[in-house]
Amino acid sequence: MKSSVLAALLLTATVLPATAQSGPTPQEQMACRSDASKFCAEHIGKPPQMNACLRENKTKLSDGCRKVVESHGG
Repeated sequence: MKSSVLAALLLTATVLPATAQSGPTPQEQMACRSDASKFCAEHIGKPPQMNACLRENKTKLSDGCRKVVESHGG
């Protein structure tokens, strides 16, 4: 019994970080398209820099984009 609980905990620990790091869905991209162009245009085509820029500008983002950024750990 203990080994199955431990296995479940290990699986959860490895799956959750992967989910948080997954890329945005097409709907999420649409929610942030305007904000990305407005605040982070120089980072288009550079996902790590774009993500950092959106996080840095989170207080200026539209509600929809802010929710996307927060759902991806920002």
